[in-house]
Amino acid sequence: MGSVWGNALKVSIFGESHGGGIGVVLDGFSSGLPFDEAFVLHEMARRAPGKNKQSTARKEADIPKILSGIYQGYTTGTPICAIIENTDTRSGDYKDFSAQPRPGHADYTGLVRFGGYNDPRGGGHFSGRLTAPLVFAGALCKLYLKTKGISVGAHIQSIAQIQDTPFDDIEVNVEQLEQLCNQPYPVINPLAEKAMLAAIEEARMDGDSVGGVIECAAVGMPAGLGSPMLDTVEGRLSSLLFSVPAVKGVEFGVGFGFTEFRGSHANDAFTLAEGEKVVTETNHNGGILGGITSGMPLLFRVAIKPTPSISKPQRTLNLSSGEMEELCIHGRHDPCIVTRAAPVIEAAAAIALTDLYLEGHGYARTE
Repeated sequence: MGSVWGNALKVSIFGESHGGGIGVVLDGFSSGLPFDEAFVLHEMARRAPGKNKQSTARKEADIPKILSGIYQGYTTGTPICAIIENTDTRSGDYKDFSAQPRPGHADYTGLVRFGGYNDPRGGGHFSGRLTAPLVFAGALCKLYLKTKGISVGAHIQSIAQIQDTPFDDIEVNVEQLEQLCNQPYPVINPLAEKAMLAAIEEARMDGDSVGGVIECAAVGMPAGLGSPMLDTVEGRLSSLLFSVPAVKGVEFGVGFGFTEFRGSHANDAFTLAEGEKVVTETNHNGGILGGITSGMPLLFRVAIKPTPSISKPQRTLNLSSGEMEELCIHGRHDPCIVTRAAPVIEAAAAIALTDLYLEGHGYARTE
């Protein structure tokens, strides 16, 4: 089962949504990094459920209990293991889905893949609940990347058909990313936030859900990380981004917009900044050329599908009877998971970039 990821830095995610707890093991992390507990808890709180009517009513503190790898306020260089207890589960809401697979969920595919032995409660190991330990790992990786002058941040590019102001792919900076990380709803345009919240509320009142797009940036990236062909920066990032439930698309730079360009418009011309640093005049390629970082801001977007658990009646196949039946899903669900997904996408990016950095520059104690 694919729950371990990475080359120089290996990440293992474990647990189920309604089990005793969920957790993560980070192996290969550098020693000597100061453990900023306040920052880590802030990142966990950004993703945590139950804070407003735009998210599930499930309330979890999401306080990680660290079992190993951190001693006297610093990382030790040995595997870091943390667990997060599940304290607000209502497994009875999920008892019938083994026979009536929910549309848009992994109930059927998980049943087939594991022969019926998987834990289906709350989605089990397929649940978005598993992104909590991913955010913990990402918070540590963000702390590591900051020691290298690299910052990662994201904003909600769109919800439904409502668009936020996009990042400037040349001028996006650390201050902007940090400001977004400290906003309850990470958007650049306050008017977009108001319209997005209205769209989410409309869907919630209709028993439905909406999806959207998250745009993420990493600034301070050095040139030369990654490899061509089979081990590209795009490939490494995408492999981890697609581990996040509900992610159904990833594009880098202008992405599919390249199909509307001519080569003369698409190419990023090289020049010198302040007479010494090689940069490009434009950044259509999102800071990656030939699968290797160019030193420009790294930009990508992910598409998040609407939450599949909705209270509207749906039709599904009863696997026991072979008959089509009406399905009504009860329980507590997000009318839009995009609002909580930004820190998860940032975390996945930070983990992937830390792995690439360690691979490119070798394991070393954090100074």
